[in-house]
Amino acid sequence: MQNGARFRRAALIVNTRSRSGREAYREARRRLESLGVPLEESFALKDPVRLPEAVKATIDDGHDLIVLGGGDGTVSSVVDFMARGEATFGLLPLGTANDFARTLGIPTDLRRACETVARGKVVDVDLGLADDNYYVNVASVGLSAGVTRALSPALKRRAGALAYPIAAVRAFLAHEPFSATLTFPEGDHEPAAFDRLLQVAVGNGRFYGGGLVVAPAAGIDDGRLDVYAIRPDGRRELAGVLRYLRTGEFVRRDCVSHYETRRVRLETEPHLPVNIDGELVAETPVEFSVVPNALRVLVPPDSTAARRDLNV
Repeated sequence: MQNGARFRRAALIVNTRSRSGREAYREARRRLESLGVPLEESFALKDPVRLPEAVKATIDDGHDLIVLGGGDGTVSSVVDFMARGEATFGLLPLGTANDFARTLGIPTDLRRACETVARGKVVDVDLGLADDNYYVNVASVGLSAGVTRALSPALKRRAGALAYPIAAVRAFLAHEPFSATLTFPEGDHEPAAFDRLLQVAVGNGRFYGGGLVVAPAAGIDDGRLDVYAIRPDGRRELAGVLRYLRTGEFVRRDCVSHYETRRVRLETEPHLPVNIDGELVAETPVEFSVVPNALRVLVPPDSTAARRDLNV
């Protein structure tokens, strides 16, 4: 039986400013309808600011399946309205990085992504919380904020996934080290103070930044956050960190401190913007926590990234 039959009312919402959104909207609608997904409403939104409003309205109207087309920023902008709710989330990855989709094994090919919505299984995944902002992948301060500033829409269109390493080089050349203090409200680690940091990141999912690994054992339903602080201890050591980012092995480098926890408070000097899933939406100090099983998502039947939701 197609999974679409399990849902009564579905809505399709596509960010047509995402990297491939404009081309994908009509094809996605046609494919989902042909696969039996009960689409009652569909929206092609040129202004990303309207995405949260559209998602909230469809949930309030009783839709139990929200199919969203866009990238990680699109997902992060609407997840607050879906967290801990009854509606199920279907994702069509149309962005540049698509790290949330990569974590869950959701294909970036539109045909296969639509089939995942129609025939996939529902799983529960954790969400991160930065004060009162939910996020799916990583929240961070330092170098990542510079990357976000350097990652212009024009660069994304020209370079695709290569936009991230290009922006990282630009951000590194302009980076100013900062100091930070990590405290752990649940007492699972001693407080830690650092000088001259490159970055502090708090990861919920497995991937960020176009395929970089948060940590070797990171998972999206393990009930914990992976926290790391990177110190620029010289060019050779920093080069090692950058080289190992693709595998997550960087957490074992001498210039990296790594913690696993459910809650952490971050203070910095000076106060710094917080990059949440690629958007600068907060400022330090900030407290991070994990919310287990907060989001219901459709994934491919063979995905092993998260446990199945037994209520569906």
